[in-house]
Amino acid sequence: MATCTRNVWKVLARCQRQLLSAGGPSYTGVSQSAPRSLPVRTFAAVKTLSKGRKESSQKEEKKVKRIIDDKDRLKPFGKTAWAPVDDVYIVRHYPQAIYDAADAIDMLKRFQALDFTSHNQPVYIDLKLDMKLEKKKKVDPFVSIIQLPHRFKIETNKVLVFTEDANQAKVAQENGAAFTGGAELIEQILDDKISADFYVTVPEMLPKLIPLKNKLRKKFPKSKRGSVSINIPSLLERFKTGHEYLVENDCYVRTQIATLDMPKEHIFANLQAVLTDVCSYKPADAGPFIERAIIASHTSEAVWFKSEDVLKPAETTEE
Repeated sequence: MATCTRNVWKVLARCQRQLLSAGGPSYTGVSQSAPRSLPVRTFAAVKTLSKGRKESSQKEEKKVKRIIDDKDRLKPFGKTAWAPVDDVYIVRHYPQAIYDAADAIDMLKRFQALDFTSHNQPVYIDLKLDMKLEKKKKVDPFVSIIQLPHRFKIETNKVLVFTEDANQAKVAQENGAAFTGGAELIEQILDDKISADFYVTVPEMLPKLIPLKNKLRKKFPKSKRGSVSINIPSLLERFKTGHEYLVENDCYVRTQIATLDMPKEHIFANLQAVLTDVCSYKPADAGPFIERAIIASHTSEAVWFKSEDVLKPAETTEE
């Protein structure tokens, strides 16, 4: 009896200790001396932003292009001086030299004599045009054919005339057409059996030439280019001796205008004819159309020139 009483007291004492221990487990299978590990959060939750709200720090500020006026400065901004004093100098320390067109032609001829290069090498011009209009619009790239005052090509261009009229075909052959024919020429052109520098046609043949659009591309006859007309002699006169140029890469005109052995006056006249024709595509209310003008021969360095001086005589003559 005494033994049973002692066992009961032991059980009650153990239950009392278990109830009094704070945070103790509710089961007896784990040792009371085991350390307790409580979770500790060492970071804060990221605050979510609403979809329509943006932080002020993330707003991108529009960069305003800084325009520096060097008109009244002793030297241009970021450069050493307006013009070098010595014959040998570092190019990047001075602004780009821009010459009169006549002086630029003289420089090309002088370069040829000093370098002992070919005297009849071609002369090229490189123009950068301002094609921008109001409201994000642009001038469409164009292709033009002009008659230069002084031709530099010895051979004439090959012109193919599309016509099914026997009388028109005879007139075309008499005026120097390289090829004349109707729809039978389409397959020969597609198979590369015949080719020409220019393709002209009478209006009646234009619907039948649609299969050639992908083949000829820019050479395909169009009314805008003046290659569609019933006046065949006039077409041949224009395209046989005409000089073609086009706008490349959205705003550049690169074309040959003469050869270096031509007289200076002839080179200048051809340059004036090309620039005048280019500016004829400028909208009436737009500003200067030519942003940059460069002239160079096949082996010389590029010379920047003033296009305004070339255009002034032409404008005065028109007035």
